[in-house]
Formats: sequence, structure tokens, C-alpha cells
Amino acid sequence: MDTTMKRILLLAFMTLNIFGLNADTLTLKAGHPDTYVVKKGDTLWDISGYFLKDPWRWPTLWGVNPQIANPHLIYPGDRLTLVFIDGQPRLVKKQHIKKGVEGRIVPKSDAIPAIDLALIQPYLLQNRVVEQEWLTAQPFVLSGESESKHHILNDIVFVNANMPMGQKVAIYEPGREFLDTETGDVLGREIILTASGRVTTDGEISKVQLLSNLRETKVGYAVIPVEDEALMSAFFVPTAAALDVPASVIATASANLEAGKLEVVYLDKGLNAGVQPGHVFAIYRDGEEIILDNNGQPVRTVDRSSYDNVVAHFSDDKVFKVPDVYHGNLMVFKVFDKTSLGLIMMSDRPVRVKDKLVTPANLTFKGE
Repeated sequence: MDTTMKRILLLAFMTLNIFGLNADTLTLKAGHPDTYVVKKGDTLWDISGYFLKDPWRWPTLWGVNPQIANPHLIYPGDRLTLVFIDGQPRLVKKQHIKKGVEGRIVPKSDAIPAIDLALIQPYLLQNRVVEQEWLTAQPFVLSGESESKHHILNDIVFVNANMPMGQKVAIYEPGREFLDTETGDVLGREIILTASGRVTTDGEISKVQLLSNLRETKVGYAVIPVEDEALMSAFFVPTAAALDVPASVIATASANLEAGKLEVVYLDKGLNAGVQPGHVFAIYRDGEEIILDNNGQPVRTVDRSSYDNVVAHFSDDKVFKVPDVYHGNLMVFKVFDKTSLGLIMMSDRPVRVKDKLVTPANLTFKGE
């Protein structure tokens, strides 16, 4: 091969790397549509999933388009068309204007959200992670006017604190204690909302009427004034999370062994590590270690003998770690100091405790 041809091939290879690997290039899904009509119940994430391999990158797909500067301006009936601007895919819309029988413009229905908020609404207030010392210092339910051990809607309960008349409160059941999967350090205590109420009588022992209940309230449950935290933003702009060290799944919100698409999990990183609402993580399972036996045959972890484990510990030349396995991605929607809550948006395989959470890979070839 002559020198000129080598230079041409080298230039082509460098160009591919510069524009395909390093650039923030959107990768279109095979068989994507050219147009799409927004339907009631759609979300920005869902719509982007028709066009992109990574639907969490919807802000790039239409955020730079002046016609769709505010995603809340996308309504059912709008027609979205895929175009290319400076070589990059973008969505533009044709506004749908609905008119009544007399030609009057009928008000639009609600704009579509980024994700289906109904999936995470129960967790916006229900599940929190707090320090055990803080929880111990909170007022708690002593008993109630009813002789029952289980208090429900409209019941009056007694609280061991002088709380202001009319104060809105939330009543929490202590849940699981979360530990760092690597160090064993305590990350916090889960507390789960059982009821909301309002102080009807103040004094050394206050009375609280239960105005709603998600589960029965019992003695010893914490009584906490309602905070502005419950009014957190309902709009999330997904961005790639970038932490110094990977995060991990420490529990599922359901307490099941596994979680799948549109289920909630706890992460072992929070505000202290730089996690923010809207951060997107790719979920991976650690690749297993394969060892070679005395015959040079690969042995999987599940098939190891005691001797194989000794070999794996002392003979690096006989140990091979296969690549980590991709399981899906999740988006963080609520953050505490040392932990956070994430919604699994895509799941190729079940997600389990100790699964690794890393920055989503954007290094895909242009036009792939």
C-alpha cells in the first residue's frame, strides 16, 4: 500500500473517531419513523424511544430546536417530524389546533411530561432515608382515642410533643437500615409514610387527627411536620451522571430480590457524592471470573470447587474476568444525603442488589 493511500485511510479513521466517538452524537434506532403524532398518555421519554437508542437523551433530540424550546409545549395531536440540522437528528412539530363546531379554538389538554409521574408519585413523599439519630429525636405516636392497636382514617392519636394547632404532619413507619455494599457503613434508615394528619389539640400531649392513611398507624411511629420537600419539582431533565466512583443498587423499593422496568430502587450515592434529580445511570452486572482447571478448561463461578477457589485466589494467570453485562438504565428522581431513589426506565435483564451504576456510554459510531 502506497504512502498516499495510508494517509487517506489514517485520515478517514481519525475523522470517524472525532465525529463518531468523541462528539455528542445521537444514535437513531433502526426502523425509526419519520413522523409521529403525539397521543394522550405519551411522555417525552416514550416518544424519544421511537427514534433513539438512548431515549433519555431527548433534550438533545429536541431541546436545541427553537420550536420546542419548552418540552411542556408538546401536546396530544402535535405532529413531530424527524429532520437533520447540521447533520444531527432533530424533531420539529406541526402544532395541532383543535376547533369546535362553531370554529372556536378549543383549549388544549395538558402538555405531556418528561416521564409518567404516576409511577413515582407515591415515592415523592412516602419513602425517605434519614439518620437514625434524627429519627430517634422526632415525636412519636403514644396511643389513640380508639382502643385498637391499629389507627386508620379519621382516628385521633396522641403524640408526645407540644405541636402547634393546625400543624400538618406525616406519620412514618421505620423501615430498613441501608449499608454501603463495599464498606458496610450505615447510609441511613428508610422511613415509610403511613398517614397524614393535622394537630387538633396542642399541649404537652398533642392530638392529631388522621386525614389520610396508606397503611395502619401504630404506636411508636414517628410524627414529622410536613416539609416543602414534598412539593419537589415534577419535571426532570435527564442528564448523564458522572461520578468519581460507580454507584450501586442497595435495595428495591418493593423489598423484592429483583426489580424490572418502571420499578424503583435505592442507590448508595446521594447529594454528598454529587447525585442530582434527573441523573441517568447505566446498570451493569459485574462480569464473572472464569478460571482454568488443571486440564486448561474454563470453569464458571457457579461450578467451582474449593480447589478452584484457591486457584482463583493465587493464580492470576488462570483467571479471566469477562466484561460486565448491561442490564438497563435508570433515572434518579429523589435524592438524600447518602442515598437516592431511581426509576428503572429500561431493563434488558432483572436488576438486583449490588448491580453497578455508571455513566451511560455515549461513545457510539455516527450513523450506527
